[in-house]
Formats: sequence, structure tokens, C-alpha cells
Amino acid sequence: MFSGVVVFYIFQTSDHTIDLSLTIPFIKDYALFMGAFFIPWSIFVIVGSSNAVNLTDGLDGLAILPCILIAAAFVLFSYVQGNFNIANYLLIPYLPDVSETAIFASAIVGSGLGFLWYNSYPAQIFMGDVGSLSLGAILATLAIILRLEIIYAIMGGIFVIEALSVIIQVTSFKLFKKRVFKMSPIHHHFELNGWQEPKIIVRFWIITFVLVLIALASLKIR
Repeated sequence: MFSGVVVFYIFQTSDHTIDLSLTIPFIKDYALFMGAFFIPWSIFVIVGSSNAVNLTDGLDGLAILPCILIAAAFVLFSYVQGNFNIANYLLIPYLPDVSETAIFASAIVGSGLGFLWYNSYPAQIFMGDVGSLSLGAILATLAIILRLEIIYAIMGGIFVIEALSVIIQVTSFKLFKKRVFKMSPIHHHFELNGWQEPKIIVRFWIITFVLVLIALASLKIR
């Protein structure tokens, strides 16, 4: 219901030629106009992101730092896309007033850092479904507003992998009665392979940091 309300509002208040186009990373002279398909696509992005972050939140601090890094990148993206001169120089779509989302994304960064202080290993507090589902939906909503769904998928590669590991595991077991991983989501697979929890967490953080840098590079690379 939440995703439907958000998507309907964006669709009703948007410029139907620019705002509804899907931006393709590293390709500056082409954007895929989605038209009415924008609605089911956006619902898919929000629901998928919400569940992917929820699946990732299985170890202390594993989900929150990627959320912080992605939100921080959205701060930069929103400012750049909301500034006509910078957007024109970088050959990226200019979205009027979208820079205001930088404030919202900054709030996610700040609150996330405060949460990480107590959620880092060994955790004193936990995110739970309320936090992870909400954060996933918030990040997806920011991506939709900024027309950066594919960029978000790149930055949130860890979320994508975690979700895919569950889909693959369930599909394989249902169809072939075989498990691809020792346990899913995939961070539990690494645990059963003998990796210590802090090692898994930090390595997933490093992967996310690299993916965010790749996404930021799309601003300049043509």
C-alpha cells in the first residue's frame, strides 16, 4: 500500500517526459521513457528493495552501513541533479527542486550513524523488520525520485546478492530438492563456511563502498 501511494503521487506530480524516463548509467545521451510502465516498475523497486534490505539485516551492522553509504551518495546525486549548471556540465538530467531530497537523505545518514554506534558488533540494539523494511523502502523511493533505479541497484549490490541467494535457494529446493548454498541469505552461507561474523560484515561493507564509488563515477564517465 505504501509503495502504491508513493508511486501514484510521483506519477501524478511529475513531468511525464523527463521524470518518467529511466536513466541508464554511463550513457549520457539516452534515457528510456517508461510511460505508464513507471507504476509497476516503481512498485517492484520499492517492494524489492524493502525485502532485500530486510534479508541483509542478519548480522550486527551488516545492513545499516550500506544504507548509510547509499544515502550519502544520494545526497550528492540530489544536489548535482538539482543544480542546472552542474547537471548541464555533467550531461545528466536536470530535475528541478530535487535537491531538497538531499536534506532527507542527510537525515538518513545522520540517524544511521547514530544507530550504527550501538548496532556494530557486538550489537546492543537491533534494527528489526520495522527498521530494515522502512529503510529499504526509503532508499528505493529516493532512487525513484532521482530516476536512479539502476544506479541504486549497483550501489546496493549487496542487497541484490542477498535477495538473489534466497530466490535461488528456494527455487532450487522446490524444483530439484537441492540446496545451492549451505544456508541463505548468503551471509549465513559464509558463516557455515567458517568465516567469523566481523569478517563477513567488514568485507560486505568494503564491497558496498567500492560499488558506491563505481556509481559516483557514472556522474563523469560518458
